[in-house]
Amino acid sequence: MSDLGGPLPVVLAGARGHGRWHLGNIRRLQDKGLVRLAGICELTPLAAEELDGFGVPEAPGGPPEQSADFGALLDSTGAAIAVICTPIPTHTDLALTAAARGVHLLLEKPPAPSYAEFRRMADGVAAAGVVCQIGFQSLGSHAVPAIRELIAQGAIGRVDGIGGAGAWGRAESYYRRAPWAGRRRLDGADVVDGVLTNPLAHAVATALALDGATRAEDVTGIETELLRANAIESDDTSCVRVTTTGGRRITVAATLCAEHPDEPYVLVHGTGGRITFWYKQDRVLVQRPGHGPQEATYGRTDLLENLVEHLGGRAALLVAPDTTGAFMKVVEAIRRAPDPLVMPDHAWYLDTGEHRRIVPGVDGLVAAAADTLALYSELGASWALPKEVSS
Repeated sequence: MSDLGGPLPVVLAGARGHGRWHLGNIRRLQDKGLVRLAGICELTPLAAEELDGFGVPEAPGGPPEQSADFGALLDSTGAAIAVICTPIPTHTDLALTAAARGVHLLLEKPPAPSYAEFRRMADGVAAAGVVCQIGFQSLGSHAVPAIRELIAQGAIGRVDGIGGAGAWGRAESYYRRAPWAGRRRLDGADVVDGVLTNPLAHAVATALALDGATRAEDVTGIETELLRANAIESDDTSCVRVTTTGGRRITVAATLCAEHPDEPYVLVHGTGGRITFWYKQDRVLVQRPGHGPQEATYGRTDLLENLVEHLGGRAALLVAPDTTGAFMKVVEAIRRAPDPLVMPDHAWYLDTGEHRRIVPGVDGLVAAAADTLALYSELGASWALPKEVSS
């Protein structure tokens, strides 16, 4: 591993798909003199046009080295940091490969497909003495500590519970983007690529963070309702209710079959008001009797930049593995739940223009779940079965 004296050499594992975002972010930090893209790990090397300008000879340090052998690439580049944005089942082994070499990590969410794999990763990283940041970008929002401070000050009275709502739409092609997409298992390995564990995982993690229930031991019970309208193995329309050691309930409902896709949000319910947080926009709305609505938009700290600053002794790490333990308990409950219920044909229709399946009325049910902390079956959804309970 390189020393931490200059721009830190970074290896990116998984540079296509969402990895393209990381490639652009690494370029931003390279322009600031904080990092240098030293290597890219992909099964098929990136072509020059995919390299976002990194491939030109005059790039700092020259073009990045490319290899399908992650460990060898870390060795040859002297990487200080590895960004892992690969299929979910590969996260733990790749993280431990980096940790064994003393390479620090930004590991994409979800960190692992099961709680056992999560513990193997987190324990191995801790034993190696390297720093690992989990890629829940919403937890870099400055709105998170601001909301927690409002709660601590009693701005909305006693908090009774927290809701989360995510009404998104995804074309059928979304599930053909990779062999693991929309799968619960693949070749005998857990994947758990469901709506709450991957695309709208931030809603779950952010709700838990606002409650302060981030560690595995903060969770006392989990109820799940998993369903699918698409021809997939995993769930695309689901809700979960978590009970915490503080006695509060956190209910998050999500779908990829919305009629009118909209911004996801987390809703804090207090005896004297409520706080709505649109976490992708860093936008917060405080509503309470006797006051006009107060809205504010906050800044955000990038998690790779925070990792670099932390390694330089200039910042606290924002998303350490153990602060995602409660989220991983939710992943485990979903993994262990029965396979998702297949919605009847009359419960959805195909939008031929957008080539996606839509569940009529699901937008309202998602919002109602966040508003009442009830599950789909409790709200009278005709296609929902009674909840599964996991302790």
